[in-house]
Amino acid sequence: MSILEAIVLGVVQGLTEFLPVSSTAHLRVVPAFFGWEDPGAAYSAVIQTGTLVAVCLALRTDIAALLRGTLAAALAGRPLSTPEARLGWLIVLGTIPIVAAGLAFKDLIRGEARRLEVVVAALLAATALMAIAELACLARARRRGTTGRDGLERVTAGDGIAMGLAQALALIPGTSRSGVTISVGMLAGLDRRTAARFSFLLSLPAVAAAAILEAWQQRSEIMGSGPQAVALAVGTITAGIVGYAAVRWLLRMLTGHTLWPFIVYRIGLAALLAGSLAAGWLPAPAI
Repeated sequence: MSILEAIVLGVVQGLTEFLPVSSTAHLRVVPAFFGWEDPGAAYSAVIQTGTLVAVCLALRTDIAALLRGTLAAALAGRPLSTPEARLGWLIVLGTIPIVAAGLAFKDLIRGEARRLEVVVAALLAATALMAIAELACLARARRRGTTGRDGLERVTAGDGIAMGLAQALALIPGTSRSGVTISVGMLAGLDRRTAARFSFLLSLPAVAAAAILEAWQQRSEIMGSGPQAVALAVGTITAGIVGYAAVRWLLRMLTGHTLWPFIVYRIGLAALLAGSLAAGWLPAPAI
């Protein structure tokens, strides 16, 4: 992989990790359009550490409060006595499904799930879920005068479990971790911004675990030489810089706007990709 490819893929990862458009789909599709080799699931997982650092910086106030509250409750012998502690345990609970699914279906995730036909199907399925969530949010606003529960302290155990199960679907390229978790959070009754904040916090353990595991298991493949290691570092740093700007923008945007622009974009991307495959402009090689 050249430095130019690493920079391009880093920008793509940083922009699309938090926007509900699917970073894994774009990391699969962009190289295909340029005629580059698929960087692979391992590379995709490792450069997510850049966006992991980005979300930690962007949500540092939430994370600090979460850690302080969880530690204070644990030291007091009452691990669920504070809203922050309860939220911390919800993140742990919500991380279990994606860890279990990742371990159980790792070969499928690294192989057949990265086929472009699968990406198209996942794009459309998750887009339908996002549209349903927006329609439900609109109906709630008309009926109750509010788009949903506001504030992380309003996240319930049911919300955490539902969003954790949805996060596991993001292992399929095209789904979008943020897209499905935010949508499920909205369907559960959270407002968009709160669903997004919890979605980003929920992603931290899973992204960190995936990056560490893939970096170790696939170290010879993605860091087997000096140029490969440099390309990986450049991609990761680029993803972090761009990702920080993306997450800050998305949280501001969701305060007063909907997911419909992303829904329209995803439909267009799926149509473009499906048309390109049908016309033979893009190969659909066996993985």
